[in-house]
Amino acid sequence: MKILEPQPKLVEQVHKAILAEIAGGKLRPGERIIQEQIAQELGVSRQPVQQALVLLKNQGVLSDAPGRGLQVASMDPTFVHQMYDMRAVIEGLAFRKAAEHFTPDAKARGEKLLAVGRDAVLGGSVNDMITADMMFHNFIYELADNPFIGPAMETQWVNTQRVMGSVLLSADKPRDIWDQHEAMFELVASGDGGRAEEAARKHIQEAADFMIQRIGDQPDSQDAA
Repeated sequence: MKILEPQPKLVEQVHKAILAEIAGGKLRPGERIIQEQIAQELGVSRQPVQQALVLLKNQGVLSDAPGRGLQVASMDPTFVHQMYDMRAVIEGLAFRKAAEHFTPDAKARGEKLLAVGRDAVLGGSVNDMITADMMFHNFIYELADNPFIGPAMETQWVNTQRVMGSVLLSADKPRDIWDQHEAMFELVASGDGGRAEEAARKHIQEAADFMIQRIGDQPDSQDAA
């Protein structure tokens, strides 16, 4: 049977590239998506672009544009609130399980990821900060040793990247996030699953409150995402 691996990987790469443009603010809410232009810029055919666009629409990142075509969806504060409610539960579970399964060699890996996150903040790149944040949380999911956590968070992270990209550079929140990450990691390393879960839930809820407030201040926030 013929191996079909290259095409799905290409669609995934196109999906990530478009999402990065949206999260980085290069494609703004309400902006039309021009399939041919994206294909040309990425040096690919229209087919993987079309498939990636369908995925992004199904995930709520894109919406139907007036007339025809697609546009970058606006962010609805209610949608974001509901997403973070779910994230808080899953993240809490992940951090609790990570504490229960913590191993000595994980400490050095975690400390390295914390350093990467702080360096990303100093560098000022939105996409680098988002990538560092995702790397840290994926590391926790790996430590949790539950194969359902990572896949359950995939769609969550697609939309989280959009939200983070919209408000990540506001005030001093990026630095606060990594201070919180360090404190959460120390709880995981100590093996205190209960407190690690509590800290993770609080971290997500505080991030949600901050981001929802900022999104609510934006003029396009009233349109459904």
